[in-house]
Amino acid sequence: MDVSDVPQEPKDFKEGEKLKKLVYAVGKDGKYTGVTSAGWDAENFAMKQAWDDIEENLAATLAKVKNGTVSPIAYYMQKNLMELSLLAKYAGKWQWQVTRHMKPEVFAKLDRAMLDVYAGIFNITVEEMINFGKERSNNG
Repeated sequence: MDVSDVPQEPKDFKEGEKLKKLVYAVGKDGKYTGVTSAGWDAENFAMKQAWDDIEENLAATLAKVKNGTVSPIAYYMQKNLMELSLLAKYAGKWQWQVTRHMKPEVFAKLDRAMLDVYAGIFNITVEEMINFGKERSNNG
């Protein structure tokens, strides 16, 4: 693709942000060069659908945390776009153990060291994680 052919159709989501990505195209000298691109309609539409789906799933998980069905670990795992297997590896636990930690009654009994591990993975404080569902329930 030539530099002049790099799509520059504006995104219709994430308004106000100038998100561009780097693509490589053939320049006038015949060599590959980096060019920023705003993408094209089909790509932007697919990205919007994907992010809408992620936000919808995150909202559903937030509701589960609020009603006490799952622990904040489930929310933060999803918010950080992690799969169970990745979180388990980061935490140094088996997947079944992390799944258990997503149960509110098990989460409530986790020791400070394990909470520190999860908080570090999610780049939050232990207090933020412990109080997450409570704050969200009280503030709406």
